[in-house]
Amino acid sequence: MAMLAHLLGAFTSFLGPLIIWLIKKEDSPFVNDQGKEALNFQITVAIGLFAAGILNIPLAFIPLVGSCVGGILWLGVGIAGLVYAILGCLEANKGTAYRYPFALRLIS
Repeated sequence: MAMLAHLLGAFTSFLGPLIIWLIKKEDSPFVNDQGKEALNFQITVAIGLFAAGILNIPLAFIPLVGSCVGGILWLGVGIAGLVYAILGCLEANKGTAYRYPFALRLIS
């Protein structure tokens, strides 16, 4: 289940990890820990994507360069979110607790 919490985050943002964590947190301390970790990371990615979108608004008024910079930033956050979610999934599958390097610890 911990592996699924990480993997669902790549496709459902924070909803998948939230559902897994809420349903299975009492069953296993490992699932509780990794569910919170995946949820915190997906919330961090959502905040990053929102910030990139807000930053893209003033950049959109700069022809060509603004759209490229904003798009690359948005794409970079999305790709990093996907890659780290897959890494978390692989580590949880091994039974190793995974810590995302850039996650805000909002849920403890």
